[in-house]
Order: sequence, then structure tokens, then C-alpha cells
Amino acid sequence: MGFFKSLKGQHPDNIGGENSQGFAPPPGPPPSQRKNHESYAPPNGPPPSQINYLPPPGPPPAHSRHDEDPPPYHDWTSIPDTALLPPPPSLGHETSPAGNASLSDADRAHHWCRMHPLILPHQPAPVQYNGVRDGNISLVKPREYQGTLSAKGTGSWEGNTIPGGKDACLLSSLPCYFPVMDSPVVTGTKKIIYFEVKIKSYGRGRGGDASSLAVGYCGVPYPTWRMPGWERGSLAVHGDDGRRYVNDTWGGKDFTGPIIEGETVGLGMEFAIADTPPHSGPSSGHMSNIKVEVFFTRNGRKESGWNLHEELDAQNDLGVEGLDGQFDLYAAVGLFGSVGFEVNFASHLWLWQPD
Repeated sequence: MGFFKSLKGQHPDNIGGENSQGFAPPPGPPPSQRKNHESYAPPNGPPPSQINYLPPPGPPPAHSRHDEDPPPYHDWTSIPDTALLPPPPSLGHETSPAGNASLSDADRAHHWCRMHPLILPHQPAPVQYNGVRDGNISLVKPREYQGTLSAKGTGSWEGNTIPGGKDACLLSSLPCYFPVMDSPVVTGTKKIIYFEVKIKSYGRGRGGDASSLAVGYCGVPYPTWRMPGWERGSLAVHGDDGRRYVNDTWGGKDFTGPIIEGETVGLGMEFAIADTPPHSGPSSGHMSNIKVEVFFTRNGRKESGWNLHEELDAQNDLGVEGLDGQFDLYAAVGLFGSVGFEVNFASHLWLWQPD
């Protein structure tokens, strides 16, 4: 204890005594003793919580005036002008109620068409073009045709097929329509092509099917063991079911009644400049500025027709390739079974006469 007592006795009583350096204290009170209520000048204007804003004009949305007229509803009963729209599609059929070809014939034709595309149009010689204009057109007998075929005179042919004969398609020797010469884009005027067929007799058909005939038009080359209208680049009206076929390998579309023995029928196409470019169909890769109307006559009177560019069924319709005024078109007469017939290309032999 003495040791600690002696240390304690030797500790200086006043730090900073005589031997200490002297320093002047800083001005003002020490930081811990500064007043906490120093006054600062407030910012101009009232505090934010006391700012008054003007309300927007009019009553609040939940308090709208009940005497105001509500906005009008859309008139769902109004009918838009559909004059500029294409005609609606006709309903097609999967099979014909009359004659139907074999699946093997159809498959063979589809493959053949893929291997033989439509040929491009060419410039006819003057003698050829003038001959077609005057109705001096022949029929070409394909190897599938079984029967007789002979000329009656200029632009007139007659024939007879054998009982039970298979499908065969007669084509004209020259196109009835030459785009290079006849297109309304070239001439500035419309072009009409037409021919007639008289059914003299029907005999025994093929299997359980009755004999019949079809009138139509085709681009070439065409598989001549197929009726016109069944393959690409062709259209026709078939006499057994009265349906129309446009590049239609199925069952056609309802159109007219069957063509019976003793009747004379005709098929025409009218090409003109379109007001607006029509759609050429699901499978076509181009647009055409030519409108095409197809018309059918029976015993000298126009019976019905259709717009080639009508709205098509994207699932079943194959478009109008080869038929919209871009390719040469040949007259086509399809036959099966036993048929006696007469074909007239010369206009003075027609029952129907253009206006």
C-alpha cells in the first residue's frame, strides 16, 4: 500500500500548471451547449400541406348529370355496302352424285400436271388468228377417245362414242382465246369466247354411271383422260350432275340442272378490265387486272353464270390458275359412255347470239 500511496502522492494536482503551455479557448460555448432553437427564415408561401388547388371544371365523374344524352350505340342492324366485295363462295361437294372417276386416274393426272406445267402464250400467225375469229376450228381426238369424229362443215363437228366408253377430253386445235391478241389489257376492249354443243343421244354408260358430256375450257397441256374442270387450268359444266367445276378435283359446285338428250348448251367467257384487281385465288402467285365472267346457255338462252374471281374456299378450291386471261384457252368437250353429239364453233350455227 505504501507503494500505491507514494504514486498517488506524486500525481500533479493541477494539469497544466506552471510547466504547461497556455492556449486560448475557441469563441462561443462548446458544441454540446449550443442552443437547439436557432431561428432560420422560412421559405416563401404556405407549407405544402396548405396549398389550395382549383378543382377541374364540371362535376366529378361519379356525379355526371343524368339529363345529358348518352353516346350513341353502333347501329348493328345496318347493312354495309357489299357491292365492291367478291361474290361469296359457293359450297363445294366432295363427290358427284353421278359419275366419279377412279382414284388411280386422279392420282396419275395430278402427277402428270406437276410434271407438265401450262405453256406460256404465244403469238399466233395471222391465218391462225383469223381462222379462230371466223370459227374455223377443229377438234383433236386424243388416244383415250373411243368412237367416231368427223367434220360436218367449217367450224362444225359431230361424233359418237362407244357404249361404256371411258373418260376422254376433246380439245380444240387452236386456242379460242389468245392473251397476246385478245387480252383487254392489250386491246382496251372486252373479249368474248363461246361455242355450243348439241346432245343428240345418250346410250349405255360406264358401269353403273349414265353416259354424259361436259363443256368447258382448258389451258394446255391437259391430261385428256380427265374430264375438263377436274385439273389445273380448266373449267367446265358437267351434264350428269349440272355442277360447275373450276380446277376442282372433288365434287363440283351446284350450278344448273342436268343436260338431257336433245338439248343444245353453250359455254362462254367474257374478259374485261377490272375496276380493282381481283384476287386470283389461294394457290395463285399473282394478281390479275382482268375480270372474267363465265356464262352458260341452254337452247339459245342464257341460263346462269358466275364470276371467276368469286371468293374461294381456301381449303378445297385450287384457285383460277390458267383461266384468268394470262394463258391461251382451248375449247374442251368431255365425254364418257355412249354419246352422240355435235359441236359448233361457227357463230352462224349458234342458237344463242351475242347482243
